[in-house]
Amino acid sequence: MSNALTVEKRKKLRRNPPLKVRGFRKYLEITDHTDPIKCVGKVNRVHGLLIESRGPQAVIGEICRIELPGKAIMAEVIGLRGETVQLMAYEETMGLEIGCRVIASGSRLEIGVSPNLLGRILDPLGNPKDNKGGMEYFETYPAVADPPDPVSRPRIKERLSTGVRAIDSLLTVGRGQRIGIFSGSGVGKSTLLGTIARNTSADVNVIALIGERGRELNDFIEKDLGQDGLKRSVIIVTPSNSPPMCRLRGAYVATAVAEYFRDQGLDVMLLFDSVTRYARALREIGLASGEPSATRGYPPSMFDSMPKMLERCGTSAKGTITGFYSVLVDGDDLDEPVADTVRGIIDGHIVLSRSLARQFHYPAIDILDSVSRVAKDVCGPETIKAASLIRRHLAVYAEAEDLINVGAYKQGTNLRIDEAISKREALETFLCQEIGEKSQLSETLRLMGEIAGIEIPEDEMMESVPEPMLIETEEDDTEEEYTNEEVFIQS
Repeated sequence: MSNALTVEKRKKLRRNPPLKVRGFRKYLEITDHTDPIKCVGKVNRVHGLLIESRGPQAVIGEICRIELPGKAIMAEVIGLRGETVQLMAYEETMGLEIGCRVIASGSRLEIGVSPNLLGRILDPLGNPKDNKGGMEYFETYPAVADPPDPVSRPRIKERLSTGVRAIDSLLTVGRGQRIGIFSGSGVGKSTLLGTIARNTSADVNVIALIGERGRELNDFIEKDLGQDGLKRSVIIVTPSNSPPMCRLRGAYVATAVAEYFRDQGLDVMLLFDSVTRYARALREIGLASGEPSATRGYPPSMFDSMPKMLERCGTSAKGTITGFYSVLVDGDDLDEPVADTVRGIIDGHIVLSRSLARQFHYPAIDILDSVSRVAKDVCGPETIKAASLIRRHLAVYAEAEDLINVGAYKQGTNLRIDEAISKREALETFLCQEIGEKSQLSETLRLMGEIAGIEIPEDEMMESVPEPMLIETEEDDTEEEYTNEEVFIQS
């Protein structure tokens, strides 16, 4: 009878290991994932971003190692054509040549997770990138996973404070909601995300900087997030010069990290900047692999993959992931394919106006073009009434603004316009906010009530959630859209 440990014996030992075996736990884990037989192929064609090899036997999504002279690079299987395996590299392919060995790993991309991720910066494969040393992981999570079962998803019933008056009052966000921030370049998306990350009442922030400028990482940490915000955040960074596969997988890794903290019973804030760069990575990969282009060059796979990623965010039986997804709108066209696709999936959108940004109005949120589809479920009746009245004032003033500015409107002609004019200055002050300023939810609702002339009771100023949970970072000893007249009514 062989003395070798079988898989069943190793599993039993891990459940209740004797004292002398406990020190070998990590080695037993490694042997479980070790395949003594290697599947090997050879590169026979390189065409742009696409690498083709004859063999090895592999499945879609499997990680392979390509051996170059003096080094090895990681790649992922993205297509199969007969005996030809199509791969896309996670790294630069300089030095790659015909005949290089391709070794299949037998596994898809997984990341190590633990509470020790807090305060750390990760690369798109989940490895530390902040020169703070390695990390101890308690378990692994797949980068690509299925969304929670829609039948078991609880309804969104609790409000989440962001510290931004315009959002907390007129575009109220619920725990587990997915909302997009839509704007052209240079209007303040990243700054708004940093303000939310620093001031939110969520337990944990997971921040995905996908395809952004390399210099923006430290700018975001030091200017927008701050050290206090970093302590309860995990940042996944994939700069714009990264290969498309890195930008794609960085998005999935960030979502997987958020899922881990959600499964610990926490309320997680996922800040994703930007979905447009993720969609462009999908376009590059799809066109390189031979997919036809559909709308504005985007292949069918983009429209298939987008909902799969966005649906992973939301409520579950264990915790919540509240997602803020920035969308870089091409040519300020809100009907371009990416913006239109995202807007049709998520639970609300915040539109940033270039006109307001030019007036140094921060945050440059166009209230009338923005909507939160769950606001009616998380706000009290007096709050809804006050927000409805304020939006009506904004809509009436916007409709008569040209007449007012040229002096063609005579006071007393229309009582609604007169009232909107009288409230204009107070509303401008209310909706503007300094970048470093945090507005408490109770103060925000009190000010909104004063402007609307409606008293909001104190019980509607509460989030009705417990204090943010503290996370133990040491390993456990046991090792174990409505119209302007019908605010918050029609979605």
